Amino acid sequence: MKLTIFGASGRTGAHLVHQALDRGDEVTAVLRRPADLDPRVAVRVVPDFSDTAALSAAIADSDAVLSAIGPHSRKDAPVAAPATRKILAAAPHRFVVISAAPVGPPAVDDSLLSRRVALPIVSRVLRPVYDDLREMEEALAASDAVWTAFRPPLLTNGKATGTYQTRVGGSVPRSFSVSRADLAAAMIASLGRPETERQAVGVAA
Repeated sequence: MKLTIFGASGRTGAHLVHQALDRGDEVTAVLRRPADLDPRVAVRVVPDFSDTAALSAAIADSDAVLSAIGPHSRKDAPVAAPATRKILAAAPHRFVVISAAPVGPPAVDDSLLSRRVALPIVSRVLRPVYDDLREMEEALAASDAVWTAFRPPLLTNGKATGTYQTRVGGSVPRSFSVSRADLAAAMIASLGRPETERQAVGVAA
């Protein structure tokens, strides 16, 4: 497949790039500034994402677009929603992004402690982050793109395990983390899963 990856120089984006290359995909990375990436990656530097023509050119021949753009902390937000709107303006067909578990309602089969204590506290503390991601999902839902928004809990730097869980339309209960490597694997795997199209998908260890 031909994949265009946004946020390719970040911690999750790097896993997307490496895993896509390992399975034989052609990868184009769209960056705001130059960065050292695998020489097999075609790099397009687009300093201003308002340049719709440049973004359209970057994704023109792609089978899918994956975005690892998102806020690192509450001080960064909003990041995901503005970037996603600009990428949507370039008319990607298949579009996979990263959201977060607290953006959606808690799983009904999750623990009482998680639903009534942990999730509300995290949601209040990181409200700017989740507001940003919620607006991103709203923009996706209003678009014509065939999108998937992955909602992980806490992201870790652990290795890929291949044993992650996903739940289409809801969060994975009783699981509080997932490695960035497994998140990247789930995102790439979703390209062959029609049931994930135009859906939020929970993913966790």
